[in-house]
Amino acid sequence: MLRTCALLSMTAVCGAFMTPSFMPRSSMPLSASSVVSGATLGGAAVAGSRRNRPSIVNLNAMASKTKDPKFALLFDCDGVIVLTEELHRLAYNGAFKEFELTTDGKAVDWDVAYYDILQNTVGGGKPKMKWHFNNKSGWPASKMGGVPTSDEDKDALVDSLQDTKTEIYKKLVTEVATARPGVLEMLDAVLDRPDIAAGICSAATRGGFDQVVNSVVGKDRLDSLDVVMAGDDVPRKKPDPIIYQLAGEKVGLAPEKCVVVEDSLVGLRAAKGAGMRCIITYTESTKDCDFYAEGADAVVEDFSKITLDDVFKPLFEGETDILKAFKDAPKAAAK
Repeated sequence: MLRTCALLSMTAVCGAFMTPSFMPRSSMPLSASSVVSGATLGGAAVAGSRRNRPSIVNLNAMASKTKDPKFALLFDCDGVIVLTEELHRLAYNGAFKEFELTTDGKAVDWDVAYYDILQNTVGGGKPKMKWHFNNKSGWPASKMGGVPTSDEDKDALVDSLQDTKTEIYKKLVTEVATARPGVLEMLDAVLDRPDIAAGICSAATRGGFDQVVNSVVGKDRLDSLDVVMAGDDVPRKKPDPIIYQLAGEKVGLAPEKCVVVEDSLVGLRAAKGAGMRCIITYTESTKDCDFYAEGADAVVEDFSKITLDDVFKPLFEGETDILKAFKDAPKAAAK
């Protein structure tokens, strides 16, 4: 849980950013092989540990850094590597305040209970806002003008809100974000294995994602990963499976050879839609979700409870089940 004093300092940040000018979204192709031409993936193939390998480069320029992986471990970012739910919520509300968003004369504000539902329903920042405006509150008036009616005006509002939200979020991350227990140790363990590829696949926008991974994961680890993808690098956000399909394609492995780490139903659906195994490291806001009902292979509180061998030794030995000792519901696993 985040400390109360840290949360109070975050709130003060939220009104401190000016509205950025609207930048139109670029259109993106829909095929898995062509959609990631701008993604930060790949590197020279080298045997042994991946520490101190060349920096990540354009996806289409180089092959996966792991020469001949037998399996892959793919991490989500928000909620898996670092607990960011409250940071995102405060950043959204800061952007709403900056743009003076109102519906029926009432200021737009997402409380904790509602955001818990929203983040487990829709992946990605812009889809969240559009889903909320289309299905819950109606489209708001703002300092950009009255209630938008055309798709172009709606897109312009959401894009500008997202830009401001990202700047607020980046500041909050720099001030208070820390890694979840055991996750950096798990990353280090997989990076020291020449037979297991590793990557991070996030639905977050590139600006916020880069701030998190640079601040918490660090450049040395990032430069050693085989796959690093943000939500901007794909045309459809989770729960669409395309980000994991592309990651598997990048490391040259069939879906059944890839293990995904997620924290929410949205991420779980993306992983299972790609045909991959999925471990859930649940959070306070997702601990009551029925992950096993939707195909989770294991549910654990965090990575301080398990090792890399716990995950992959059964697979190397030809078994299909992983983490048999962790087949507990989240509440039971937390005891």
